[in-house]
Amino acid sequence: PSFQDSNADGWGDLAGVEQRLSYLEDLGVDLLWITPFYPSPMKDQGYDVSNYLEIDPRYGTFEDFDRLIRSAHSRGMRILADLVVNHTSSQHDWFRRARTSRDNSHRDFYIWRAAAPDGGPPNNWQSHFGGPAWTFDPQTGEYYLHLFTPDQPDLNWQNEAVAREVDAILRFWFERGLDGFRIDTAHYLTKHPDLLDNPPLPDGKVVRIGGITTDWLRQEHRYDGSQDSAKDIHRRWNRIAQEYDAFLLGEVYVLEPSNLASYVGGDGLHSAFWFGLVESGWQPAAIQEGLAIAAETSTHLAWVQSSHGRSRAVTRYGGGEIGRRRALLVATLTIALPGTPFLYQGEELGLEDELIPSALQRDPLAMSDDPSPGR
Repeated sequence: PSFQDSNADGWGDLAGVEQRLSYLEDLGVDLLWITPFYPSPMKDQGYDVSNYLEIDPRYGTFEDFDRLIRSAHSRGMRILADLVVNHTSSQHDWFRRARTSRDNSHRDFYIWRAAAPDGGPPNNWQSHFGGPAWTFDPQTGEYYLHLFTPDQPDLNWQNEAVAREVDAILRFWFERGLDGFRIDTAHYLTKHPDLLDNPPLPDGKVVRIGGITTDWLRQEHRYDGSQDSAKDIHRRWNRIAQEYDAFLLGEVYVLEPSNLASYVGGDGLHSAFWFGLVESGWQPAAIQEGLAIAAETSTHLAWVQSSHGRSRAVTRYGGGEIGRRRALLVATLTIALPGTPFLYQGEELGLEDELIPSALQRDPLAMSDDPSPGR
């Protein structure tokens, strides 16, 4: 939405991306990741998908999509879309059906549990966006799981029917010429089958306390994500991707390189972002050490300094001209490493954070968090 608006409605769109392909080509970009363009109630900037097989009219049409793919391919560029299947929107037809009855055929598409003996949530899991990860649904008298907002119920990946539906989604877009997917929250897909309580983190290991993520950050997420069974799903997708010579890029928010490396290469994800740079300020020794360890651990990683929902590198590195020089230096270093360097839109211009007046803010999650200057 914030890249290029082709029709002056104030909203970036697929036609706008196509208009800027020559600009991206001149920069040397040959792989482009586009954030979700599917229909969505926009409770989380499109990461709450209500239909995986359509295009939200705000972004354009299938004709716009097809033209973008053709234009990119004619330039030797490949296009990735977001695959967001840890959860759906609560407005997705699957969830609408699931909440009508405990006996509905789509009930097991999601994770439902009875209340704890005290009437509260089934366990102590927290939502990444604040509050318990469980919401009570009075219509059927059970809680449903959501690691993000209550508008984003988690899919039940123990259900083979869910896996088959997502297989069909991949094939649908690959058949239209899409070159791969960036897998959103790729390590969250499966949960411990017993839904055990997460242990608390020792106080000394809790970082970035403040805002809506405070309770989430106080726990060790041992049971609500990072299960080895998620890698079985990645391998399943890899077999489909092979048929189309497609690329699978994981958003795996695991900072420890050896753990991250277990998700990539072989018959799983082809690559995964290492977010060590995104989480760092200007600490040259730490940056050097982290990149060296990550690059030595795996040749399949993707290097990124900034991402949506995080402060831009120029600002984190001191802002202004000094921040731009430092960001350019780190970008130059990552381009020379094995793996795939990514630029977050605006980095090529040396952009830094800008404070958006409250009257103009549109992101409901940012608006619910503590104010943070420059974000």
